[in-house]
Amino acid sequence: MDYLKQHRRVTYLNLLTSGRLNSYPADIDRQAQERLERLIEGMKQAQGITERLKAENALEWVGRMNNIRACAREIVNEEIVYMD
Repeated sequence: MDYLKQHRRVTYLNLLTSGRLNSYPADIDRQAQERLERLIEGMKQAQGITERLKAENALEWVGRMNNIRACAREIVNEEIVYMD
C-alpha cells in the first residue's frame, strides 16, 4: 500500500474513497496468478513441452519448465505487479 500511496496517489485515493483499498492487493494477486498460468500453458505448447517429454527426459523437462516459469514471472511482474 505504501507504493500506491507514494507513487500512485490518484489510484490510492480512488481506491480509498471507493472502499476497495483492502481488496485491491487480492485482486492484483488473482489477476497475476491467472495471467501466469495462461502464459505458462501457452509457452509450453509453443515449445512442445509435453507429459511425454517429462516421462522420457525429466531433467530436460524440469530445466525447460523452470525457464518458462521465470520468463512468465518476469512478464507478469512487468504487466501487472510493477506496472508504471
